[in-house]
Amino acid sequence: MNKYLLIIIVIIAAFLRLYNITDLPPGLYPDEAMNGNNALEALSTGDFKVFYPENNGREGLFINIQALSIALFGNFPWALRIVSAIFGILTVLGIYFLVKEIFNKNIALLSAFLLATSFWHINFSRIGFRAIMAPFFLTWGIYFLLKSLNNWKLEIGNWKLPILGGLAYGLGFHSYIAYRATPLLILIIIALYWFQNKEWQIRKKILLAASGYILMAIIVFAPLGIYFIQNPQDFMGRTTQVSVFSSPAPIKDLTVNILKTVGMFNFSGDYNWRHNYAGKSILFWPVGILFLIGIIVSIRRLFSKDFFAPIFIFSWLIIAALPVVISNEGLPHALRAIIMIPPVFILTGFGGIYIYEKILATINSNKINLLRWGVAIFIIILIIQSYQSYFIGWGENPNVQGAFAADYVQIGRELNKLPKEMPKYVIVEARGADVRGIPMPTQTVMFITDTFTPKKQKEKNIFYILPNKINQLPENSYTVILK
Repeated sequence: MNKYLLIIIVIIAAFLRLYNITDLPPGLYPDEAMNGNNALEALSTGDFKVFYPENNGREGLFINIQALSIALFGNFPWALRIVSAIFGILTVLGIYFLVKEIFNKNIALLSAFLLATSFWHINFSRIGFRAIMAPFFLTWGIYFLLKSLNNWKLEIGNWKLPILGGLAYGLGFHSYIAYRATPLLILIIIALYWFQNKEWQIRKKILLAASGYILMAIIVFAPLGIYFIQNPQDFMGRTTQVSVFSSPAPIKDLTVNILKTVGMFNFSGDYNWRHNYAGKSILFWPVGILFLIGIIVSIRRLFSKDFFAPIFIFSWLIIAALPVVISNEGLPHALRAIIMIPPVFILTGFGGIYIYEKILATINSNKINLLRWGVAIFIIILIIQSYQSYFIGWGENPNVQGAFAADYVQIGRELNKLPKEMPKYVIVEARGADVRGIPMPTQTVMFITDTFTPKKQKEKNIFYILPNKINQLPENSYTVILK
């Protein structure tokens, strides 16, 4: 039965992440387009990089996978985003296996379902940002670590589980800068197992599993680590610029940041339309209540013999929150908090099953069917609410068009319709970070027209100029202004 329920949950997750992905989100945000342009260039040159330094620097793994998608489907916005959708779907599956390893199948199923129907996770599973890989790799990396540490029959030479775990965890460093806080979490997990088991034979197996895991993670991280040694300026990106410790009142700002981050779950969320339905709490209010219940019950368990799970989950939550609260930019920030997603929904699933079991223990047997009907109705409400909130409430909101530069995509499509022999000039008035001499917003038009490189621009007769060079335009050329 549980197998079929899991299949249904994965189908729901897939539907909510793939349905109408060709049109929603609308447009293509320049950051997504920058990834796509680097992918297009890598396909044409064969130079697939471990790190792409433009646009404040991005780890290369996601872009290189997007290049494969573009090679298969073409330079369409959805070809960039379908990669995110696949990572999002597989994260839902990973949450099930991870939570089953920690708790039981019921909590695992509920946690996976709540994640599958979460606007927070659905949204980032449909945007071409590399950050969606971070919860995927961390979830699966920790699952295989726990599986390794729970396998007391592990013998020297039987490295399959820790090696697989180290591979998944190590790849996470190639995903998103916030992931770099997670080694502390891995050390906490290993330390918890070490202190829970006093026998040397067991501790020796813990050391074997942990050593294989860590060694593999280091090997996988090594290419990126070598790049950062050679290019130290790329290691932190914009982190130091937006750090709370660069402000005149760091303690005050840090306190405010913590309060905003805590409040985003149930009160006031991210105001960026790309990240959230602006200002709404990132958890649907009944789900937010279950999250609070999960926290309360887990705090009580900290003082019991069964303390591993709450220490592990709270450690994950706190460590994942660090990159968020030490930043002074755009808080609350749903994107920067993306590796908080797994522990949030683990706690929520735990809280939901706790309430269900409490109610079940207090009602008469003839009311059990009524309780089950109530659960079924609640599940249906969550599915409907997730569809309505994303595809209708958010998807049809006019602010979303602007948030994803839909007008720039339209400019690109119009340029594609014009005759190749006609000289076409895009006058870039829009402002943004410099990318090879042209402001960042131009990336969207460049991706749609496949004119990122000078070679491609010459082939397609499409050129990009700044306003101070308008007088250099040839006569009878087609011009469009990018504002």
